[in-house]
Amino acid sequence: MKRRLLLINDYGVPLGGAEIGLRTLQHALGDRGWDVHMFTSDAGAGELFADETCFGTTSRFRTLVASFNPASAITLQRVLQRFRPDVVHVKDFLSQLSPSILPVLRGTPCLMHVEWYKAVCPTGTKMLPDGSRCTESPGRVCHRGGCLPWRDYAPLMFQASLLRRWRAGFGLVVANSHATRRRLEEHGYRDVEVIHYGAPSCPVRPPLADPPTAVFAGRLVREKGIDVLLRAFATVVGDVPAARLIIVGEGPERPELERLIGEIGLHARVQLLGNVPHDQMNRVAAPAWVQVVPSRWDEPFGIVAAEAMMQGRAAIVTGTGGLAEIVADGDGGFHTPPGDVPALAAALRRLLTDRELAERFGRAARRRALAHFNEDRFVDQFISLYERLLHSQRPAVQNHG
Repeated sequence: MKRRLLLINDYGVPLGGAEIGLRTLQHALGDRGWDVHMFTSDAGAGELFADETCFGTTSRFRTLVASFNPASAITLQRVLQRFRPDVVHVKDFLSQLSPSILPVLRGTPCLMHVEWYKAVCPTGTKMLPDGSRCTESPGRVCHRGGCLPWRDYAPLMFQASLLRRWRAGFGLVVANSHATRRRLEEHGYRDVEVIHYGAPSCPVRPPLADPPTAVFAGRLVREKGIDVLLRAFATVVGDVPAARLIIVGEGPERPELERLIGEIGLHARVQLLGNVPHDQMNRVAAPAWVQVVPSRWDEPFGIVAAEAMMQGRAAIVTGTGGLAEIVADGDGGFHTPPGDVPALAAALRRLLTDRELAERFGRAARRRALAHFNEDRFVDQFISLYERLLHSQRPAVQNHG
């Protein structure tokens, strides 16, 4: 008899790495004989890939819904009765579904898969408005520090209190990196497992050719540091006039980035491509000598770096958070401090002026991805945890709230 797995996530549309990873797991488990069902909210633009949905919203009422969404609990109860899963895998649930789903899951073997810091930070970034790292527990400091306006403060504190009360129902907690696990442990979580995402296998990219090209892929938001990349790239083109930069993605920072590109004279050298379907990214990024992930914040993981490495491309990343676990500094890529324009420019200059080095780093990056960040390894590790849940009723998470 097939094992039945219920996947739960806030969104059932392809928004970013979390949803891409969800679909990867869904399809890979199906190929291995699991009966996989997916439950999400109906929020977000794009084609839904969930089997069951409940009410969600991206309107100004989203914070209220995220703190307590009775529709998610009612619908989930029906899904459990109808599908009768052996195991439940809960990914993101604090942006739409809310902690209201947790009492419904009581008594069912389930794990919590943490991919960002929302479980210990109302904004999900553990980052203060000035860009510095937050070390405080959620509370009044979230408003005093300028992170939350009053209209969001009360519902998000209510959400945090419900999560502390009900999270003990999870049999396991899994983080997507050691960096994420450390953040969880700082706030009372115990016995957290770590499973890194896996990138799908793909052919190695073609040999590098002119012009020397860098690529960025991600949401155009301030914490991703695209403005830092642009300023660093502007200093490189003086030494490498043929250099080009491809930027893939959309987001609220696009108008400001377009203004900056004009201000520093990069119109002829930078392409802003907007969103590109995930299955076309390999082709778009194929000419690039290096992938750049210049995040200001501690990225919990950074699947885009792992995917670039799998394609055989060198990577320059901020040397904090999960990115530091993916890319080996000096062997397949470089680490630079967050927001450090000169350091990022120096790393770019080394790779865009030395094709042999870029090729050598690309080969090393692919070897590392195949060994540590491949899709089969990722799926095998989760199957092992599902089996452990099925054979053990001892909760691994304690309520320290």
